[in-house]
Amino acid sequence: MSFYPSLGFLVFGSRLRRLSEYFLMEVNKVYEQAGIPFEASWFPVFYVLSQQQPVPLIDIADKLEVSHSAVSQLVTGLRKKDLVNTAPCPDDGRRQLVMLTKKGEELLQQVQPIWVAITAAMTGVADGHKQSRQLLEGIAQVEQAVQRIPLSARITEELARIKQPIQP
Repeated sequence: MSFYPSLGFLVFGSRLRRLSEYFLMEVNKVYEQAGIPFEASWFPVFYVLSQQQPVPLIDIADKLEVSHSAVSQLVTGLRKKDLVNTAPCPDDGRRQLVMLTKKGEELLQQVQPIWVAITAAMTGVADGHKQSRQLLEGIAQVEQAVQRIPLSARITEELARIKQPIQP
């Protein structure tokens, strides 16, 4: 048995990160081979903007369930590449609206067929193994469980339980 599977939940996060990094690397390879200057890490923002524009930056962060700061940094990088523009929200100048530039719209048209191919390829991977088909549902259940009770609280509770002497 290889190292990671033998440790079970002890390395759950490490395995998910390793798998995520692998997927991002492979998808970036496809963009590169197609001659498309796109990075897989941009996908969430581009996808949100493909559905609706302009979108307040805070709404993107909420939709992606990541920090405002993380989205702001990503949007700043995309703005430097002339892929998005930002403008103050007309009804609240403190909020920034995000929209694709012409260059960003053209890039979106190039990457959308790859998104369809990614979905089909991953569906093929999942269809090859019974448990793989349940992976997305399982991940969603874990996400919901740790939103209800954070993992740190669960670990602390287990530590307290372990330290309690067992009563006869």
